Amino acid sequence: MTPGLGLDLKGWDRPLQYAGGVVGRVARWFWGSPIPAGQSRSTKLHVPIASDISATSADLLFSEPPTLRVPGKKGQARLDRILADGGVYSMLLESAEIGSAYGGVYLRVGWNSEVADYPILDLVPADAAVPDFANNRLRAVTFWKVVHEEEKAVWRHLERHELGRIYHGLYRGDRERLGMQVPLEDHPETAGFAEIVDAEGGLDTGYDKGLLTYYVPNIKPHRLLRGTSLGRSDYSGVEPLMDALDETYTSWMRDLRLGKGRIIVPEVYLANTGRGRGSTWDPDREVYSGLGMMPPANGGPSMITISQFDIRVAEHKETARTLLAQILRGAGYSVQSFGEAGDGQAATATEIHSRERKSFVTRQKKVNYWTPALAWLGEALLSIDLAVFGTKVVAERAQVEWPDGVMPDPEALSRTLDMLNRAQSASLDTRVRMLHPDWDEGQVKAEVRRLRDELGLNLPDPVELSETYVPGDGDE
Repeated sequence: MTPGLGLDLKGWDRPLQYAGGVVGRVARWFWGSPIPAGQSRSTKLHVPIASDISATSADLLFSEPPTLRVPGKKGQARLDRILADGGVYSMLLESAEIGSAYGGVYLRVGWNSEVADYPILDLVPADAAVPDFANNRLRAVTFWKVVHEEEKAVWRHLERHELGRIYHGLYRGDRERLGMQVPLEDHPETAGFAEIVDAEGGLDTGYDKGLLTYYVPNIKPHRLLRGTSLGRSDYSGVEPLMDALDETYTSWMRDLRLGKGRIIVPEVYLANTGRGRGSTWDPDREVYSGLGMMPPANGGPSMITISQFDIRVAEHKETARTLLAQILRGAGYSVQSFGEAGDGQAATATEIHSRERKSFVTRQKKVNYWTPALAWLGEALLSIDLAVFGTKVVAERAQVEWPDGVMPDPEALSRTLDMLNRAQSASLDTRVRMLHPDWDEGQVKAEVRRLRDELGLNLPDPVELSETYVPGDGDE
């Protein structure tokens, strides 16, 4: 079992199994029970369904990354370069997976001129931070990190984020206590901060609109902690089912081990390999010397006994499938998102949305939490880029555009566009936008002009409608 819980694994009847609370619950689980004497721990099989859930959650969100748009061509070009060179989209994919497991994740913007000439994004798991919320908003947070461990001493680096300020501190304590604060120069991990902080141990961030970190909850509300602003993990409430799934697969594998065919032969069939070296039986031998003994009582010709136990494949498979469905449903996903219950036939985008509706509903819930975080991210990156690296860009909140999550079926989309064209119910400009929803205004207008030239249509350029514009008789 997990170290640190104080579970006594010696003996079957243990007082902890009758205790309440988290320790008592875990002690009664499959993984909390002790291993019988003489049996290897490897006989217990673990199914990594938890990691599969987190990876799938991240894939649904960021396998096709969203688009961040800011006003101004220079600002957009600079933001695109930071996102591409800094590996921000891969970092977001990792953040979503960690947030799924821990119930939330912190995005943190910083800089290191020796490493890159642009702001850097990194992530902090929820269990490595002490947040301070006010009105359901992050007001301040302290990140902690163990930088060095000795036999009796533990060195920790604390980084506290407040409005427009970051404070750094180095503490020397033990495994249970933070200890006393020591100079930042006392450890090479924090010596670099000593050169940039002021007398109070802090520095100005250059971003006065908020913190240089943002807490993204995985999903709310928390089912165990009422009134908290923290998010909950995708595993919340399904831990016993995951434990039961491991027990099911362990029992299945045990059936396979016990069901191996075994042959029991008389001792006279064994070939003596020498004194003190035991005896062996050669299954490929065809001729044996006759035995001077009475034949078997049942009249059978052979004295070789075959032992073969049944392997309960169907029972274990159905149990595992039911448990898996319950786990995924409790986590908020459809089994189809994990490659289960598929018929192997190609499906359209509409059919995929129908089959995986629960997964896409959960995805949309998480999108609602990630959208303001990404809008903050674009502004924070450009603000640090301006304050630290001196680039002449205007830092504003980014607009976030999310993809649909699945690629539309080209055949179905082409039929729709053809019917709209035949019914004359959509303009050429509208049909181009339907076919290419990710294109910007310039790309759409250029494609419309090319189509007009190829089709020989004598139509005016697409008109941008305004609040005072009134369609005329000559408009398309």
